Amino acid sequence: MTETPARERPKRRGRSAAPSVTRKVNYRQLKNPFPPMKVFSDDRIAAMHEAALNVLENLGIRVLLPDARDHFVCGGAILKDEDMIHIGREMVTAALASAPKSIRAHGGVPERDVILEPGSLVFQPGAGAPHATDLTRGRRPGTASDFRDLTKLTQHFDVLQMVPPLIEPQDVPTNIRHYMTMEAQLTLSDKLPFIFSRGTPQVEQSFEILRDFRGLSDDQFHNSVHSYTIINTNSPRQLDIPMAQGLIDFAKAGQVSIVTPFTLMGAMAPITVAGAITLSHAEALAAITLTQLVRPGAPEHFKASLAAGQLARLIGLPWRSAAGSASNTSDVQAAGETQFGLWGCIMAGATVTIHAAGWLEGGLTVSYEKLITDIEILQMVAELCAETPATDAEIGLDALAEVAPGGHFFAAQQTMARYQTEFYQPIAADWSNFGSWTENGSIDATTRATGIWQRILNDEEGPEIDEVRKNSLDEYIRRETANGGAEPVS
Repeated sequence: MTETPARERPKRRGRSAAPSVTRKVNYRQLKNPFPPMKVFSDDRIAAMHEAALNVLENLGIRVLLPDARDHFVCGGAILKDEDMIHIGREMVTAALASAPKSIRAHGGVPERDVILEPGSLVFQPGAGAPHATDLTRGRRPGTASDFRDLTKLTQHFDVLQMVPPLIEPQDVPTNIRHYMTMEAQLTLSDKLPFIFSRGTPQVEQSFEILRDFRGLSDDQFHNSVHSYTIINTNSPRQLDIPMAQGLIDFAKAGQVSIVTPFTLMGAMAPITVAGAITLSHAEALAAITLTQLVRPGAPEHFKASLAAGQLARLIGLPWRSAAGSASNTSDVQAAGETQFGLWGCIMAGATVTIHAAGWLEGGLTVSYEKLITDIEILQMVAELCAETPATDAEIGLDALAEVAPGGHFFAAQQTMARYQTEFYQPIAADWSNFGSWTENGSIDATTRATGIWQRILNDEEGPEIDEVRKNSLDEYIRRETANGGAEPVS
C-alpha cells in the first residue's frame, strides 16, 4: 500500500482550510478490471480442448523420467514403447477437478501474499536471462552482483509482486548457486521467492532454507504455498527428466509449479495459432495430471497466449502469460513490443504476466534501464486497476459552486486539498516543456532511468531481517558449501 499525504497548507483568509486528502494506491493485490477478450468462438475453444484430450489419449506424450511414468501408470495411464504415456480423458477430468482454482502464495509478511486465481493481475520482471545490461557497464554475463541488484529493484516496486529467476549468476558454481539465489531472495526481499527445479537435492535444500528462514514447521510449509517454480515442457509432446522431477518435487511439497509449454509456432509446434495452442494445452494438461496424481490438490498454474486464455477459463485455472521484447537495446522497438505484449496478457485475462519489465533479446538479457521504464507502464496499468471513487466529495458540487462561470479551479478548496495526491506521479517520464527539458540537459528517458536504478540501489534498505535466522542461514550455507553443495541432478 502506497500512501502519499498531502502537505498541510495554511488557512486562506475568509475560508476554512480544506481537509487533507491521502492518496492510497494498492499495487500489491491487483484485480484485472477488463473483460477478457475472445479470439475464437466458444465452440472452437471446446474443439481445441477436445483435440488436446485426443492428443493425450491417442498420440500420447513421451515421459523420460521413470518415476513420472510410474505415477501415470498407477493412475490409469497406458505405457507404450517404453516411454510413451497415453492419458485417458477421465484422468485429465479428475486432475482438473482436484487442482485448486485459487492459490494463496505466502510472502515473508502477510502484506506480500499473492492470490493466484482467475481475475488476479500479478506482474514479474524479466527472468531467466544469461546476460545483464545497463548504460554504465554494458552487456555482460549475469553475475551474483547482478542477481542481487535486480532482486533489490524487484523488491522496491510494489507493482512487481513475485521474485522470478532474474538472471543466471554465472560466476557462482552450479553446485552452490541455489544457496546464493536463495540467500539473496530471502534477505533482500520479502516477496514470494522462486526456486529452480534443478534436481531433487537442490530443491529439497532450497525448501529447507526457506522453511527455516520463515520460521515454519514442516507441516506449515507443506500445507501452504511459500515458493514456486517454472516447468518447461520439451515441445512437442515431451516431458524431460529435470522438469518431470520438478513437477513431482513441488507437488509433494505442496508448492506451486507454473507449467510453460515451449511451443514456438512452426518450430516446436504447428505454425497455426489454433494448432500451437492445442499442443500447448495438451502438454499443460499432462503436467497438471502428473501433479494431481502425485498429490491431489497440489497447486498448479499454466501458461497460454491470448487464445489459450479462453482454454484456461474453460478449465477454470489461473494461468501465466508473458510480455517481453526481441529488441537488442532499450529503444522504441523494445517499448512497443513489451507494451503490446503486456496488453495482450491483460486483455486475455492472464493471472501472472512474466517478463513484464526489463526483458530484451527474446530473453537473453535483462536491462536495468528498461526495467525502470517498463515499471512506469506497469504502474499506470495498476492505476487503471484501482477503484476510482465517486463520492459526493469527488463529484464536488461545492467546488462547482465556488468557481464562477468562465473562472478556473486552480485555487478551489477541492483542488488545493488534492492536487499533490490526485494524479499518478511518473518516475521516469518527463512532462516538462521543450524549453525546460533543454535547459536541464535534454536527458532522455533511458538515461534518466540509469539515475533512478542507481539511487534505488544506493538507498534501498530492504526488508526487516531476523538476525538470528540470518546467522543460521549463513551458517547453513557455509556448512553445506564445505560439504560440496548439491549438484543439479535428478
